[in-house]
Amino acid sequence: MSLTLPISAATERGVAPDLTVVLPTFNERGNLEPLVAKLDTALAGIAWEAIFVDDNSPDGTADALRAIGRQDPRIRCIRRVGRRGLAGACIEGMLAAQAPLVAVMDADLQHDETLLPRMVEAMGAGADVVVATRYAPGGAAQEGFSAFRSFGSQLATRIARRVLGVTSSDPMSGFFMLRRELAEKLAPKLATDGFKILLDILSTAGEGLRVTELTYNFGTRQSGDSKLDNRVLMDFLGLIVSKATGGLVSLRFLSFACVGAAGLVVHLLVLKAALSSDLRFLYAQTIATFVAMTFNYIVNNVLTYRDRRLSGWRFLAGLLAFYLICGLGAAANVGIADWMFYETAHWWVAGIAGAVVGAVWNYAISRAVVWKDSA
Repeated sequence: MSLTLPISAATERGVAPDLTVVLPTFNERGNLEPLVAKLDTALAGIAWEAIFVDDNSPDGTADALRAIGRQDPRIRCIRRVGRRGLAGACIEGMLAAQAPLVAVMDADLQHDETLLPRMVEAMGAGADVVVATRYAPGGAAQEGFSAFRSFGSQLATRIARRVLGVTSSDPMSGFFMLRRELAEKLAPKLATDGFKILLDILSTAGEGLRVTELTYNFGTRQSGDSKLDNRVLMDFLGLIVSKATGGLVSLRFLSFACVGAAGLVVHLLVLKAALSSDLRFLYAQTIATFVAMTFNYIVNNVLTYRDRRLSGWRFLAGLLAFYLICGLGAAANVGIADWMFYETAHWWVAGIAGAVVGAVWNYAISRAVVWKDSA
């Protein structure tokens, strides 16, 4: 990849940057050259650097960034392997920043880079956080949003403002600026496995934060893959619950609990079907337990632990480890359920009691061994 990009006098002199722009990427190779050129034009007169945090894009985004960086030392790339998620990428980029001011924006050309100098001015006027908003008078999101995504974003904004008391008109924005010292202070308290990093920052910082809003028009994606998908709803709800409970319920635990609830439905359906086939309850509960265990493992691998998802032989090894390690929990599940059934004669009560015991064990083991989760 051969690029000819302008290098500012500030960079040639080796002046430390005043602004770091953090850009999470996934399959954004086609956007890089025009984006860097746009940043160079918009930030003329400002000493800046850009940190692209790439989630191991298969399209060669990281390689393209290194090629650009060899010509322009303001461009840096952090390539993340084995972990995914917009929030985590933003946090890593902010913590790697050298400038006292840090801006976060997308690399898909939907955010208006010409707003950055005004955001810097607002920070100089005393703001702690500057939010580029789509929803205050003068902003717009219609061109870059589908009708469904626009409705979902505005609904999520209303929920966040009501439940968490966040006053920003657009706490779901992915375009904002803050002081690096604030990012460093809040980083240990922020969720790394979600998508709504600004909402997390605003709700974690609490009252007293000086927030300034600037309006902009949300543009149309040029190329690359959206970092948002159907799992964002679970991430958003998990973040809301986590912050509303003061961190007592983590986002990952809520996701695991939701999968467990679905697994309970699967468990009861299989149990009922097995009993309808005239199987003894002990055998029916055993079958239902292993079906539900398999279901929970697969769905948690896709959803709850997608940032460390197991695949190929590692998926099979993980499944076998899940079976083996959860054997004790399964035995307790079956034993308690069998005892409850003969005590109460209610198959569904017995099924639930056994499943609850198994769920607690499964969560503890999955964190410690299967996915080696330390969060």
